Amino acid sequence: MSVNKVILVGHVGADPEVRYLEKGSCVARLRLATTERAYTAANGTQVPERVEWHSIVLWRGLAEIAEKYVRKGSQLYIEGKLRTSQWNDANGVTHQRTEIVADSMELLGTRRADNNNV
Repeated sequence: MSVNKVILVGHVGADPEVRYLEKGSCVARLRLATTERAYTAANGTQVPERVEWHSIVLWRGLAEIAEKYVRKGSQLYIEGKLRTSQWNDANGVTHQRTEIVADSMELLGTRRADNNNV
């Protein structure tokens, strides 16, 4: 048995990048920041705050919701799975990217009272 499941709660770093593909499917990409708070260890060592950035991919309906409602600073709950891709660029250099492909998303926090959110 194996499990590939990721659960994140964090804040969006920039407005989602949304594209519509030839067959009408929608895909959105965004960066989500999660933060581990600073603390003092039992021995008195100060451990600083740590921010981790995650690349999130949303497809179809989730992408359309993100396009309408998700903005920089939005707090999201994301469930999904890790996907890693690898490719070679024109110079033959190998690149690797790990993303979370979202299965579900919930908007958290309060709605902003501006014209960008409906």
